[in-house]
Amino acid sequence: MRPLEGLRVLDLSRILAGPLCTMILADLGAEVLKVEPPWGDETRGWGPPFLEGESAYFLSVNRGKRSLALDLKRPEGQRVVRWLAERADVLVENFKTGDLARYGLDYERLRALNPKLVYLSITGFGQTGPRAKEPGYDAALQGYTGIMSVTGDPEGPPMKVGVAWIDVMTGMMGALAVLAALWERERSGLGQRIDLALFDVGLFALANLGESYLLTGRPPKRLGNAHPQIVPYGAFPAADGFLVLAVGNDEQFRKLCHLLGLPQLWERFPQNARRVEAREGVEGALSQVLRTHPRAYWLELFRKEGIPAAPVNDLAEAFQDPQARERGAVWTLAHPLLGALPTLANPLRFLSRTPAKPTLPPPLLGQHSREVLLEAGFSEEEVEGLFREGVVKGTAGGDGV
Repeated sequence: MRPLEGLRVLDLSRILAGPLCTMILADLGAEVLKVEPPWGDETRGWGPPFLEGESAYFLSVNRGKRSLALDLKRPEGQRVVRWLAERADVLVENFKTGDLARYGLDYERLRALNPKLVYLSITGFGQTGPRAKEPGYDAALQGYTGIMSVTGDPEGPPMKVGVAWIDVMTGMMGALAVLAALWERERSGLGQRIDLALFDVGLFALANLGESYLLTGRPPKRLGNAHPQIVPYGAFPAADGFLVLAVGNDEQFRKLCHLLGLPQLWERFPQNARRVEAREGVEGALSQVLRTHPRAYWLELFRKEGIPAAPVNDLAEAFQDPQARERGAVWTLAHPLLGALPTLANPLRFLSRTPAKPTLPPPLLGQHSREVLLEAGFSEEEVEGLFREGVVKGTAGGDGV
């Protein structure tokens, strides 16, 4: 038994934030139906890498779902969605503001059919405000929200985070919002609309940097791998690569200076605030010593003394780490084209009684079109008509056409 078993989710989203949200719900037991246009979610074509025509991007966030390939621009396709929404608990969409209203699939009209529906709308800027109609892409939102201004080398250009950071954060916030609305529905018996914007999530996720600006009125600057309020805290060069030091208090810094043979550094800068003021000199002195030995030497030494430190791993090293293997960081699923498919395990897999678990592999485009419509109560004749008219599509290897 998993916590969300019996929950029906209608997923009209694509790209990253929405699909990540619904994959989290699927891992927790929800039945998720992914409604795609006949040409598929855009990320099916985003690559390389591709394996047997399937993109790594699409595979990364669509585990546990069934796919219905449906043309929403056709009245018959809109009728199918309304029928499915009447029987759903949750609908997730990330169309531009106002687009679904043109198809009669906006919240107000679906709420009239199903007052208990929780309707999550994910957009770049939300349903209100001067930018509400603008599209939202993670790279642009990293620019708008200021995260690029504090990422990168101080002397270099602004940098975006290496993954679509705001999209990922928004997907997780979306899952949280859905669960909150479902819990409230237990008391009121009513669903509600959730207006979730990448812009809002990006500003919220600035955390201590955002609060620092609000208190001082001074925008933080780029510090590379350094921390704006703690020294030493960041990446340092060893003889054969980089390691991370995360020295969070003065006692740890005292131990570090003792191990590195730098007692004078401790004597001059025993308080963190003074080290932040003298950042360049402190970090330079540490770097000069750390370069003299390989990182494995230092990491073992720091581990024994309780000084927080870590290697700067590439992804191969990260997934081969004994901790990743022991904790089961990869779930392997049987894919109809790819065979054994490794996927990123959900970190909610450690609930003691109802852990997240993998179910279906990421679907082929339209793989479940026929079975979904028949299960929803459409007759064989109606389903054949939808296929014949091109409103619905299937795929070879699925239930076909």
